[in-house]
Amino acid sequence: MADQAADGVIEVRPASADRWPDVEAVLAPRDPDAPACWCLSYRLPNAENRGLAGRARGARLRQYAVEGRPPGVIAYVDGTPAGWCSVAPRRLHHRLTHSRTIPVVDDVDVWSVICFVVRVGYRRQGLAHQLLDGAIAYARSEGAPALEGYPVEPEGERLDTAFAYVGTTGLFAAHGFQTVLPTTSHTDHKLRWVMRLDLR
Repeated sequence: MADQAADGVIEVRPASADRWPDVEAVLAPRDPDAPACWCLSYRLPNAENRGLAGRARGARLRQYAVEGRPPGVIAYVDGTPAGWCSVAPRRLHHRLTHSRTIPVVDDVDVWSVICFVVRVGYRRQGLAHQLLDGAIAYARSEGAPALEGYPVEPEGERLDTAFAYVGTTGLFAAHGFQTVLPTTSHTDHKLRWVMRLDLR
């Protein structure tokens, strides 16, 4: 998908293996051996997640794409990788599936939007909205029956950038997601909710 924005043309594409250098441009730290999440904390059992460090984390995320299922989508602004959204079937997220704070609603084979990352220099341009649109389109193209997010309710306050990665309830509501139930998880001391969009 492509849209015209005030600052350029925005395109969102699945993070396939051939696009991996673009994923690295968004997610990799300047020092490749420095600690970085690589959107693995919800995907892996705790022991495996704790055991991976540095470059091995990026390689582990890339493995999903190599195996044929891109683990998210990338946003480009005028061809430059500018943002990332992690989206995949919930059942592929070990920690999320077994979470004590984010409940499993039912037995629908739902997909989950886990996080958003927008590079410095591309923020405050509505890129999170474009990324969520791209995540919806990707999940729908793969036959997902529904898509879930676990955003925070900012309670009228501006979130610190460090905590904004889960998205806000307002962002998800703007794209048709319905509030399902509260979680017992908090971000920046604010409640997170399960929100869902039916794709059938």
